[in-house]
Amino acid sequence: MSTVFQPAVSTSLRRHPALRPLHGRLHEVVTAAAALVALFCLAPLAFLIAITIQTGADTVVALVFRARVGELLLNTLLLELSVVPAAVALGILLAWLTERTTIPGARAWSWLAVAPLAVPAFVQGYAWASFAPHLHGLPGATLISVLAYTPFIYLPVIAQLRRLDPALEEIATSLGRSPRQVFTQVVLPQLHLPVSGGALLIGLHLLAEYGLFAMIRFDTFATAIIDQFQSSYNGPAANMLAGVLVLCCLGLLVLDRAFRGRERQARVGSGAPRAATRLKTGRIWTVPCLGLLLTYALLSLGVPSLTLGRWLVLGGVEAWRISDLAAAFGTTVFYAAAGAALTSAAAIPIAWLCVRRPGLWQRRLEACHVYVGSLPGIVVALALVTITVRVALPLYQSWFMLLVAYALIFLPRALIGLRGSLAQVPVELEWAASALGRPPLLAVLQVTLRLAAPGLAAAMALVGLGITTELTATLLLSPNGTRTLATEFWSLTGEIDYVAATPYAVLMIILSIPMAVMLHRQSRKANGL
Repeated sequence: MSTVFQPAVSTSLRRHPALRPLHGRLHEVVTAAAALVALFCLAPLAFLIAITIQTGADTVVALVFRARVGELLLNTLLLELSVVPAAVALGILLAWLTERTTIPGARAWSWLAVAPLAVPAFVQGYAWASFAPHLHGLPGATLISVLAYTPFIYLPVIAQLRRLDPALEEIATSLGRSPRQVFTQVVLPQLHLPVSGGALLIGLHLLAEYGLFAMIRFDTFATAIIDQFQSSYNGPAANMLAGVLVLCCLGLLVLDRAFRGRERQARVGSGAPRAATRLKTGRIWTVPCLGLLLTYALLSLGVPSLTLGRWLVLGGVEAWRISDLAAAFGTTVFYAAAGAALTSAAAIPIAWLCVRRPGLWQRRLEACHVYVGSLPGIVVALALVTITVRVALPLYQSWFMLLVAYALIFLPRALIGLRGSLAQVPVELEWAASALGRPPLLAVLQVTLRLAAPGLAAAMALVGLGITTELTATLLLSPNGTRTLATEFWSLTGEIDYVAATPYAVLMIILSIPMAVMLHRQSRKANGL
């Protein structure tokens, strides 16, 4: 049985006269830190507004209200509506099969369900463009996006499944509910928070992804914006498209907020000291269940492996230019590690406010943190280029400014990962630590963040994965001579030199594997199992 604070005890701690002013100052300090980060996040939006004012109302109307924007908006909406529900359904189904059924080899299938996270989305696009050249447009974009982004749903759902108290399901069963009713009426409602976070991540990725959709020739706002910059240097038109992207992001945030709800998620104690009973699939259902798992593994891992393997064989040993590969690998590792640490640190204040002090002001700060994740990297990079050239020229094309760009682009990943983890830590433990003499800020650092450490590590791994494959901001903001695995891969594929590009794709996958493994292990440790 879990140990739960009695309401009277919680109320007593919360109303302790010695704690109220201390927690008030803690709230002010954390809010100030979150507001400072939000100011940095607003830089791209301020850039867009300034460009809009310079462009003029008549030109803005002409650029926004045209058939091309309507076509891109329709493509984006169709992509969101086809990918997000499919990825949510597939992620929940895979998680249920590997965590709650007696399917043979469940542990191995669980690893295979997470493994696509190690394959960058634009490498998936590259693999499918080589394997099935006729696959393009919305069907191709939907298929590859679902294959690439389903782990964003799978990982938090298996973690939540392991946290659930099996007693609730047993009580429902004893009251005559069928297994299907237990799942839909008891289990599924408790999955809404991880599903909401994963769906928001996927939605933002779909808005900002460039390489994948460029590979399979599907036009979205991101591809159109970069095409405008690369082909005609039409800054105003591209920035107006970016403004529409910001509105799309705000729509996703509203949906996420409505779906997330206000229910309390934390409790003291694990709440599930024993694993839930696995459902026997029987002979009839085992074969189709295994078929689904095998199909997902073959499509998401088999096709990239087949394509990369073919190019590696064609290239032979000569394709492995060790000095160039080692330099790009080392640079990528540095930026992934430093960027993950900076981004996660910047996300902690707003993640804490989301969980501990939800309200109108917190929602506005959160929106400032998250909207920038919907912008293509090139828009964020151009905003930072403009700002540094005009007010901080020494920082232009410096490693510091590139890390700031990474932090802005990947803040939503860190925030969503941290928010879910902090929500599991009872606030009563902070109050108890403060009542025992710890200053509130120290109580947060020593108690809350310590208990949320698995979520913090997972958030850093998610950010590191994104930085490893980030392309456009790196091309624009990196110091002269900087070569990462992603920029080298993209440069060589642009020259149709697939043989030379393949080793860079392989190294990106190798570098991503430890982070994917960390994410999977942290999700399995969620309940100490």
